[in-house]
Amino acid sequence: MPEPAARLLDLTRSLRRVGRTATGVDRVELAYLSELLRRDAPLFGMARTALGYVLLDRAGMQAFHDRLMGHVPWGRANLMSRLPRGRNVALIQAESDLRRLALTRCLPAFLPRMLRRNLPPGFAYLNVGHSNLTDRVFGAMKEAKAQVAVLIHDVIPLEYPAYQRPGTVAPFRAKIDRVSAQADLVIYNSQDTQRRSEAQMRGRIPPAVVAHLGVDAPSPDVGELPAGLLPKRAYFVIVGTIEPRKNHGFLLDLWQSKGPTAPPLLICGSRGWNNSAVFDRLDQLPPDGAVQEIAGLSDNALAALVQGAAGMLFPSYAEGFGLPPAEALSLGTRVLCNDLPVLHEVLGDKAVYAALTEPYSWIRTIEDWAETPPDQRPATTFIAPTWAEHFKTVLKST
Repeated sequence: MPEPAARLLDLTRSLRRVGRTATGVDRVELAYLSELLRRDAPLFGMARTALGYVLLDRAGMQAFHDRLMGHVPWGRANLMSRLPRGRNVALIQAESDLRRLALTRCLPAFLPRMLRRNLPPGFAYLNVGHSNLTDRVFGAMKEAKAQVAVLIHDVIPLEYPAYQRPGTVAPFRAKIDRVSAQADLVIYNSQDTQRRSEAQMRGRIPPAVVAHLGVDAPSPDVGELPAGLLPKRAYFVIVGTIEPRKNHGFLLDLWQSKGPTAPPLLICGSRGWNNSAVFDRLDQLPPDGAVQEIAGLSDNALAALVQGAAGMLFPSYAEGFGLPPAEALSLGTRVLCNDLPVLHEVLGDKAVYAALTEPYSWIRTIEDWAETPPDQRPATTFIAPTWAEHFKTVLKST
């Protein structure tokens, strides 16, 4: 397909997540921002703030990118951004900067007019962050003659509603219904996500493309690890938000069954939601016990911790892609994971798979890995998906 007249990247998620630990979805939106800034095609960015929409040109997007990356500090908070109460300081500063950087901005009701005045007909609107998928935005894009492309990361909230934050399932259902009815193209991060998403669509199935996410494992830096954190014997890691879907309780049960012979297990991630039973168990862990909860590590420190582990454990109930195990394999670390179709799709035969109904298979593998050093060959034979491949697939369609 020919290049669109311009591209408009929605940056609402990146704005709302300022000051928080980046998740996989956050990193995808940042990857799109970085890639589009490298290209010469006409480019704009849009974000929904508490007081309306801001439109950024290329220079404004570059300035926003530099702040997200920490190359430039956020500026002072202005009065307008302070008006909505109960928001964190980082978000207030970020919204203030976006207003200063904006090419223009508008109240919600005037979004269609702002788009028509500033973007050429036939521009491509890219939403890759699951944010801002509203009736107002879809209607404004259609009115402005845009081609709408949406990246769906997963439909886990619809498949496992019990694992979600209260009040989030119905809004997510509405998002998927809007995408189904109005998107010109849906981008899926895996064939498994496409199959599961289309099964959840009630009516129209939009045209689609599948493009695996790029896997960019951070550079390990042992020097960024807190002193004394690294265990002196073979240890295991699990990486991810401590939420019900990630199934940390399964590993806590395994370690409890092994008793004092259990190797160190480092649980790396911040606490999420709907997981009070697991939080209670973590709170009762002895400070010098085999299981340790670790949060707040830098990307480079976490990469060093993963690279030095005897193995990464990944008993997740459901995934849209599975970035943590893919990154672990890229670092040369062995991975033991739940037997999920999407993990087979992304990791191939480089991981070891075991069903959650077979805890003894997990225990045997963990015991074996604790006694044997890792074979370094998987580090060279695992071929991780790249962002270059992803964008080659996606941008020829948008």
